[in-house]
Amino acid sequence: MTADKKKIGEILVANGTISEKTLQRALEKLKKENKKIGVALEDMEVVTGQEIAQALADQLGCEIVTDIAKYSFPPDLLKLISVDIAMRHLLFPLKKQGNKLCLAMADPTDMKIASNLSKNHDLEVVPFIATRWDIITAINKHYLGKDSKPDLRKTVLVVEDNYLINSEMEQLLSKEGYRVVSAKDGIEAFKKQQLWGQALKVSTWQGEFAGTSKLRSLTSLTPLPLPLPLPVRRRTAANSPVRSEIRNGKAARQTARSKNR
Repeated sequence: MTADKKKIGEILVANGTISEKTLQRALEKLKKENKKIGVALEDMEVVTGQEIAQALADQLGCEIVTDIAKYSFPPDLLKLISVDIAMRHLLFPLKKQGNKLCLAMADPTDMKIASNLSKNHDLEVVPFIATRWDIITAINKHYLGKDSKPDLRKTVLVVEDNYLINSEMEQLLSKEGYRVVSAKDGIEAFKKQQLWGQALKVSTWQGEFAGTSKLRSLTSLTPLPLPLPLPVRRRTAANSPVRSEIRNGKAARQTARSKNR
């Protein structure tokens, strides 16, 4: 599976799926965001998960596996890889056969994690290719007990210790079509972010939440193939005009809709 040890981006350029210019744009994006190149390219909507999987299979000679979640896996197999490692690196254990561990990977060119797992468990890792959605769905079902399809809505992470303000922000953002995840402080927010690792990219906003400008920023985002949590954090006093700012944001949205009709 060496295949000249090319990385995903190089493979996609070599087979004509993306251009060198597109790859460089994605690499520039990676300098600011903690994403793998495959995830970044999908988020840019220049390739699909299936295209990445097929390109990797053609180049590396690995087999593609699909619909992982529908199969059963023994608990002893799942214990070989913790849920945080599985989600961070987009991995899923398929089968242990003798001294071999069959492993579904969104990025089989990530030899470091494969090598670490091999050393830790004294097993030979046999990589299979799966899309990140297939892996995430399998992790949700078999590790987390969530037998559901991924939620494709953009996700907003609200970090706010004031319950009333938190509720009002959650209500407004939900009406605008966002899935809202709440945290009362930075520590709780960090824990929620860390669980998902590479599966989710978190952007950061500093300063207080300004209803009009922030809602415009939120609603200008291009829909992504994976939920994008955006922390909205307010660092103002309890008596700040955040409620009026939120209402201003809502009013701005309603005005924009009226003009577009």
